[in-house]
Amino acid sequence: MRVWITGGAGFVGQRLAGRLAAESAEVDGADHEVDVTDLGAVRAFLAERQPDAIVHLAGITFVPDADRDPLLSWRVNYAGTRTVLEAARLETPGVRIVAVSSAMIYGTQAAEAAPFDESAPLRPSGPYAITKASADLIAGCYAEGGLDIARVRPFNHTGPGRPPHFVESSFARQIAAMERGDLEPVMRVGNLESVRDFLHVDDVVDAYARLVQPGSPAGVFNVASGQPTRIRDLLDSLLARATVSPRVESDPVLWRATDANVGNARRLSEAIGWEPRHTLEETLGELLEDWRERLEREAGL
Repeated sequence: MRVWITGGAGFVGQRLAGRLAAESAEVDGADHEVDVTDLGAVRAFLAERQPDAIVHLAGITFVPDADRDPLLSWRVNYAGTRTVLEAARLETPGVRIVAVSSAMIYGTQAAEAAPFDESAPLRPSGPYAITKASADLIAGCYAEGGLDIARVRPFNHTGPGRPPHFVESSFARQIAAMERGDLEPVMRVGNLESVRDFLHVDDVVDAYARLVQPGSPAGVFNVASGQPTRIRDLLDSLLARATVSPRVESDPVLWRATDANVGNARRLSEAIGWEPRHTLEETLGELLEDWRERLEREAGL
């Protein structure tokens, strides 16, 4: 099986490429980057490579980046998705497509509310979520037109290699830097009462790897643990593994209103037998150890 991973050089793309290659798939990704907003380039690539499956991961993934440049977010997240789908319709109409969206297209809700399932209305807020919701909806239109598409809505996922600007990875990096003496022992945080749904990146990769397989179901699927985690508890778990005891200070610049974004993945479980295998404690332990190793390597350069 030949699989094209757009955004193959990214956090998830690299791990997915490794997983699929280990299963004897021929993977195009990090070494064959194509501008997903260029219809001619994407068509030429698909015509030449003729993949059996496409996992569309390319996009602006960090919310503040999208907020700073809404037009770029729109061009990449929405127009890039439409370009990949249109090119597939024209060049490889039988290809299986895993179109990756985001749980943020549901918006947020009160912490005590029931987890979002796939029937929840889309209530995106801000450039990132709006462009992701638009991409999800256009994928639905192409599915209605005959393309074989699984639209997936992943909730927060983390683990070794997670970029440092995401909240849990920022915490872990700061702790690792404090342990080395590179940073003063002060942790500046935003609102720690918000609630999110965290998965190990390899559990998310497992879902995508299953969904690219021939005969896997089409439709809309959440990828979620279903477990609500307060940001405060996430930080406490990381600090419990630390060899330093930093002072935690609230930073008004980082503060945002308390909200929740937690998912229900029953549909995915019933469709392909998927279940998350990693606990949050295990995931955070791997993340912190990875940052210790990364900073050690950087110091040795």
